[in-house]
Amino acid sequence: MNIHEYQAKEILRKFGVATLKGKVANSPDEAQTIAKEMGGNIWVVKAQIHAGGRGKGGGVKLAKSLEEVHQLSSQILGMTLVTHQTGPEGKKVHKVFIEQGCNIAKEYYVACLVDRATGRVAMMVSTEGGMDIEEVAEKNPNAIQKIDIDPVIGLGAFQARQLAFDLGLPVESLGKATKFFMGLYNAFVASDCSIAEINPLVLTKENDILALDAKMNFDSNALFRHADILEMRDLTEEEPTEIEASKYDLAFIKLDGNIGCLVNGAGLAMSTLDIIKLHGGNPANFLDVGGGANKEKVTAAFKIILQDKNVRAIMVNIFGGIMKCDVIAEGVIAASKEVGLKVPLVVRLEGTNVELGKKLLKESGLNIIPADDLADAAKKAVAAAKG
Repeated sequence: MNIHEYQAKEILRKFGVATLKGKVANSPDEAQTIAKEMGGNIWVVKAQIHAGGRGKGGGVKLAKSLEEVHQLSSQILGMTLVTHQTGPEGKKVHKVFIEQGCNIAKEYYVACLVDRATGRVAMMVSTEGGMDIEEVAEKNPNAIQKIDIDPVIGLGAFQARQLAFDLGLPVESLGKATKFFMGLYNAFVASDCSIAEINPLVLTKENDILALDAKMNFDSNALFRHADILEMRDLTEEEPTEIEASKYDLAFIKLDGNIGCLVNGAGLAMSTLDIIKLHGGNPANFLDVGGGANKEKVTAAFKIILQDKNVRAIMVNIFGGIMKCDVIAEGVIAASKEVGLKVPLVVRLEGTNVELGKKLLKESGLNIIPADDLADAAKKAVAAAKG
């Protein structure tokens, strides 16, 4: 689950991570009032969407008067902000974050993340703040330093100080940076994050260390432990079909292709997407119905897939282990009849009760295209989608 910058900073402050004063606004008048209450003579108006690159897209503006805060908020609120992370369709801005200005001396990068290679939390820093870390890794990998953190001991103060030294921070800022890194790590672990990224982390001319931006993503499987974080979920930022899928406990991600996919098991679903691409097709979604799928879940899955007007064919790929092939076949038949399926349907079944499942599909009277194996199914789905 993703949250907005202003929400991430609320969480980080609880763990001693230093941020600037700021407050979210839903209208230009509210934005101006917030700026007036904060005081000062410079403010930053920031679009709040679940995507990076907001500044490059025109979603972060500097205001030098209260009138300018109102004017810039009027421009940003309601705009469709397009960044490298939103895709060409962009995202509509519903909120702006009004934040104090500061005297920036230098920008850095720091993030806590899960390192899949080591199975541990890692902290990564770079002197190249304000840039996409992927770009830094490609062009100047030596500018990135990383440490793996022992899950039993946690981040040691000596490690945090070493990261501060790696960034070349002035002596006056080392203690503040150490506290900042320790707080960031503690927030990451306590909140069950998948990533907590500060880009940029800034050193001010007063030698303070501040989070100028903040991004936090959370492990959705752990949200039952964090009711306060779950309340921060912004449904306006999510794909409507993904919201609908979550109601039926379906793992669904919308993609931009034209072959709908219904699969049981995340690994098998990934393999299905790969083999469709291998044979020249383009998947319209990732959809894992799980091992306990029933008629209701399969019907819901079909309806969600068919909400995408780009879908020209559907490929069902089921390996019956816990899930029996005859049960999934009954679900496919019932769902096809209920939704009035009009696009080609390719079905590949394998595993427990596979012969019974194939028999049910054959005798259903529906226009179902059977497939012998995964490659066969992919080829038939690609051909069907092409008409």
